[in-house]
Amino acid sequence: MSFLDLIITGVALSMDAFAVAISKGLSVGRVKIKHGLIVGSYFGGFQALMPLIGFLLASSFAVYIQAYDHWIAFALLGVIGVNMIREALSSEEEEHNDSFAFSVMLPMAIATSIDALATGVSFAVTGTNIWLAISIVGVTTFAFSAVGVKIGNIFGAKYQKKAELAGGVILIALGIKILVEHLSGAA
Repeated sequence: MSFLDLIITGVALSMDAFAVAISKGLSVGRVKIKHGLIVGSYFGGFQALMPLIGFLLASSFAVYIQAYDHWIAFALLGVIGVNMIREALSSEEEEHNDSFAFSVMLPMAIATSIDALATGVSFAVTGTNIWLAISIVGVTTFAFSAVGVKIGNIFGAKYQKKAELAGGVILIALGIKILVEHLSGAA
């Protein structure tokens, strides 16, 4: 793969994380730089780690994960999205899940990086320099995710409940998109 191909791949892989980062920014009352850094680190780290794992395990593991990676991403994003919608529609005085704890961030990071595992296999097959590839993917995703938290926070501060509802819908739509693309053979 050319350098430009790797940049395009990095941007494409970062879009799922960007959408989830926007949703995470919706739940934060006042965003701080550390929020963007945390989200960027989790998402960028996992977007770099998964292709490395895919590269190392190559074709022997890819056959198994490609069969159901879309279902895993769909389920994780769906559960997170439904929970956000439930909280948005609740009449209770709500506590936003503004936690950036490991138990909150890990499922999001995994859900947004499952497809990157298969990309790592393609890096192995095409003889791509894996260290350059995962550096570009990780840095690109970090940047998009960190900015996404701020974008989500600005939007969420104006429209609280509607924004959280929209964030949940975005996550569910993202999960459905991943599922449909894989089932239709588009991905």
